Amino acid sequence: MFSSGLFTETFMVHAWMGGTMVAVLCALVGFFVVMRDSAFVAHTVPQAGFAGGAGAVFLNVNPLYGLSVFAVGGALLIGYLGTRERNDVATALILVAALGTGALFLGLTNKYATGAYALLFGQLVGVSSEQIVTTAILSLICLLALAFLYRPLLLASVSKEIAQSRGIPVRWVEMCFMVIVGLTAAITVPVVGALLCFSLLIGPTAVSILLTSSSEKVMALSLLFSVLTVWLSLILGYYSGWPIGFFVSIIGAILYLAARSIKLFRYKTRALFPHHAR
Repeated sequence: MFSSGLFTETFMVHAWMGGTMVAVLCALVGFFVVMRDSAFVAHTVPQAGFAGGAGAVFLNVNPLYGLSVFAVGGALLIGYLGTRERNDVATALILVAALGTGALFLGLTNKYATGAYALLFGQLVGVSSEQIVTTAILSLICLLALAFLYRPLLLASVSKEIAQSRGIPVRWVEMCFMVIVGLTAAITVPVVGALLCFSLLIGPTAVSILLTSSSEKVMALSLLFSVLTVWLSLILGYYSGWPIGFFVSIIGAILYLAARSIKLFRYKTRALFPHHAR
């Protein structure tokens, strides 16, 4: 049914490994992003990482350094300014500054067109073995940190007031989470790009929330949908030759529309047959 090269060619093996790690990380981090109503933040931080990556390439250093500094720095800045200004206003200003800085780096050289495209849309089928190792190490660090913060972060995401009344250092927890978001962006952008990083952080959890209200089930479904989206995109991209990013975005949109349709069907069924709904 499938060509052997889909699973044996070196570039595809790297794509499967890198894509799966990114899908798992984005699904778990994205759960808290959506719970905290921080979708705009998840859009801004990868753009900040893009600006840092562009600057790193311009300076002839490893793009991961620039990605990490700008993504983590942008995330911390959003977290810090969010307590003094409206969070969306602070985030929007940081987004504009990041895009402007990225445009500056692009304008300073005429050798960066291919690299800019890769940072925006990813190069999943061009992931090197060194990138796989780096992605695995940083992903493990982020997942361990997320596991350590899980309970206080979940409570703070649901209700800051309750978390504070129980003695949880909400501010510290939130800033640690922003660091995790920044590192996630730095890990994800070289693999799937700044634009698709946002799609994987938001899409799977948004779909899952429409299907269940249990936080554990939402996380499980988000993980399933994220991995499924990346795997299907790799298969379709391999056989069609079309950009994998196109399939990631389209599959995410289809899943969301399907989930909305299921939720609407359930609502109308309960309205028509209230006794059966109970």
